[in-house]
Amino acid sequence: MAGRLTGKTALVTGAGSGIGRAIADRFVAEGARVVYADRDAAAAAAASAAAAAAATADSAIELTVDIADESSVAAGFATLVARGAVPDVVVANAGVQLFGHDARVADVSLETWNRTLAVNLTGTFLTVKHAVRAMLAAGGGGSVIVTGSPTGLNGEGADFAAYSSTKGGVHALVRATAMAYARDGIRANTVVPGYTETALVQAISGDPESRAAIVSRTPLGRAGTPDDVTGIMVYLASDESSYATGALFRVDGGMTSL
Repeated sequence: MAGRLTGKTALVTGAGSGIGRAIADRFVAEGARVVYADRDAAAAAAASAAAAAAATADSAIELTVDIADESSVAAGFATLVARGAVPDVVVANAGVQLFGHDARVADVSLETWNRTLAVNLTGTFLTVKHAVRAMLAAGGGGSVIVTGSPTGLNGEGADFAAYSSTKGGVHALVRATAMAYARDGIRANTVVPGYTETALVQAISGDPESRAAIVSRTPLGRAGTPDDVTGIMVYLASDESSYATGALFRVDGGMTSL
């Protein structure tokens, strides 16, 4: 059923590639006006232009934003307000995993810890903070969706202490946001993808041995794709999920059920 997001404006961070782009593209296909937000200006422009070409010229907006910089986040939301594009839906998806640097807790450098924290936890906080402010200023109501990780739920991330810690914090941030703003009609939920084969993941950590080990721990017996995540995102962005808040939805092939 197409058109489930008709009339809504949605912002997706990290929309220049990978899971973020798949979410943004699916939202456009469902009728939303989508803000493709990314730190990489060229990636945001290319993704939004492709989406607009496939739909209508006003269906996709590019926005360059560094989520780890509050002035950048604030300026981005101010730009959207000025354009009459206050988001009804915000997907805080952007994040980093510093392969080759993140490690077990005794081996992680402070630089790696701080960079991961700045993007994944502080950046998510800043995105959610300014999203909620914009929603409240517009009269309340809206859906905030945050991309979490199995590493914030169980021991999957033992070798990635910084990344795992930030994702655990993100899950707690969503619960706090949901409880604080429920009476304002603002819902907040977490989506936890499992191992997802994006171009970046394949390039950095997609050697056959590592991939096989991860798939062997996934009950469905395969890796995920970015498109596997988009269905639950549409549900949470739509009015179909009007009674869902403070929840965590796992789309991980059963990995965290073990």
